[in-house]
Amino acid sequence: MTSPISTCTAFEGHRRIASGSLSDVALAVKAVLARGEQAPVLIFDDISSQPVEFDLRGTSEQIVARLASQQRDSEAAAEPTAAEPTAATEDGTPRGRGRPKLGVVAREVTLLPRHWDWLNGQSGGASVALRKLVEAARVAGEDKDRRRAAQEAVYRFMTALAGNLPDYEDATRALYANDQPRFAAIVAAWPDDVGAHALRLAESAFAASV
Repeated sequence: MTSPISTCTAFEGHRRIASGSLSDVALAVKAVLARGEQAPVLIFDDISSQPVEFDLRGTSEQIVARLASQQRDSEAAAEPTAAEPTAATEDGTPRGRGRPKLGVVAREVTLLPRHWDWLNGQSGGASVALRKLVEAARVAGEDKDRRRAAQEAVYRFMTALAGNLPDYEDATRALYANDQPRFAAIVAAWPDDVGAHALRLAESAFAASV
């Protein structure tokens, strides 16, 4: 499920217009467009670099009210839906009526006999062993997932604003090779606002790879 956008950054060409809450950025963009600026205006989610679009019709008050309503709707949609799972005991057998123990849910798992033999020989039995294995795999994969998401955010931003800048392809290679010094050296030569934003986004990508 996609998280609601909380902050974003707008660029007019290679110049940063504003960065912050949706309403602040929307009003800044409206002011720029009202001046009849010619450079394209692009707005990016500060986390994913996905493009953000605003409905800038009406007064400033109407724009702010509309964004506040949309934000409330997005937050409500992102709330997990309460569901009543099928409860089970530690050994996987269905529990009787009442509060489920630890929210355990009974599901069918198909394994080879040798897998069941190994699981049943573990401390706590098959259910406990499976939960430990799943939790270990989940934790191990989180860093990799965070790094990939951060890299994609940097790449998305660079493709939109830096595709024609010097050494763009080298910067992309450095990003995916986790070569932070090389990446920083390349973007330092780009327009200040573009380079600074790319470096800020890349902090998460390189931090996740440590």
